[in-house]
Amino acid sequence: MALIAVAADKGAPGVTTTAVALAAVWPRRALLAEADPAGGDLVYRSVGQNGNSLDPNTGMLSLAATARRGIAAEQLWDHAQPMSGGLDVIVGLGNSDQSAGLTRLWPTLGRAFAALAESPHGGADVIADCGRVGVDSGTVELFSHAALVLLVARALPEQIARVRDRASSLSARLHGTQRGAAALGTPLIGVLLVTEPSGATKVAAQVNDMLTASQSGARVLGVVADDVAGAEQLAGRRRGRAEKSMLVRSIRKVASDLHQHFGSSLLAEPAAAGTPQAPYGGGGPQAPYGAGATGPAAGAAPQQPGQQAQQAQQTHQAQQPHGRQPHQQPQTPGGPGATGQPGAPAAPAAPAAPGQPGQPGQPGQHPAYGAPGATPGPGTTGPGPRHGAAR
Repeated sequence: MALIAVAADKGAPGVTTTAVALAAVWPRRALLAEADPAGGDLVYRSVGQNGNSLDPNTGMLSLAATARRGIAAEQLWDHAQPMSGGLDVIVGLGNSDQSAGLTRLWPTLGRAFAALAESPHGGADVIADCGRVGVDSGTVELFSHAALVLLVARALPEQIARVRDRASSLSARLHGTQRGAAALGTPLIGVLLVTEPSGATKVAAQVNDMLTASQSGARVLGVVADDVAGAEQLAGRRRGRAEKSMLVRSIRKVASDLHQHFGSSLLAEPAAAGTPQAPYGGGGPQAPYGAGATGPAAGAAPQQPGQQAQQAQQTHQAQQPHGRQPHQQPQTPGGPGATGQPGAPAAPAAPAAPGQPGQPGQPGQHPAYGAPGATPGPGTTGPGPRHGAAR
């Protein structure tokens, strides 16, 4: 993946909270960018890694001045600050009046954000908080450089109707006038539903059926827990371990599903016709809050039936030269909870190194959100180590 834009149509469904949490648990190195033309919120709600306030002049404001002369992807880090916990952020503008200076710079910023993933020095995926989008929103120019556009909406009839119409409008602008064209082009357009845990899977499946029937091109890619306490912990307004909250657990499931169902190769190129577009796009919806593991254990690759049979035959030949029964059994696939890829050919899988990007089920990169051995103290809400630290 490269650039992921998070936005909403109307209201306050929690775009900033979703973007912060997604960047915090992202399996790859991530940079959070507040690209909301209306202004940023993190300067007021978060603190820096040193405990001081974030500098409002180091972020989109300073980046805009640099981008007028052109900008390389690596220069983005010059305008980033570590939040408490270590997540690097490019803080947003102070107010909407300052967005006039970015009117012609969104394509330039979009190219830099997208290119950062492939940078040999300081490569990372960019999670961009784009706020509300409308017909005249400048951030739509940024969407054309994104690998994925995530529209956040609460599971309310009016918001679902608006996100359907917004998805259709974005599809027409980004992919052409043909209805349903978003299913074949990039950026892919997905919907994240903010809803109560009870009945979330059923609601997500129903909304996905509606989006499919309307040929909007969008699909439900996951659900986010409507967890007020978890959002306050994430913002530092309430003491507690944010990584244990329903909010962060649901976002971690979303991040895992994005890698499992799409992966970097699919998001780098237009999807082929007939390619499954979402966890809720076929075969029944998945459990939205991570009931059970969704990927192999760290450092272990799922085995296919053909691989198990081959190992069993090798064991039999090596240990039974005179027709005796072997004393060892073939290895079971991946440990408890591990799952293989549906429909994958029965061929030996290459071992996955721990922490390898794009592998589903790997722990997040930020200790504050549940990496092995992490023990953040009370009130710790930041996402994890700075980009220069060991991962």
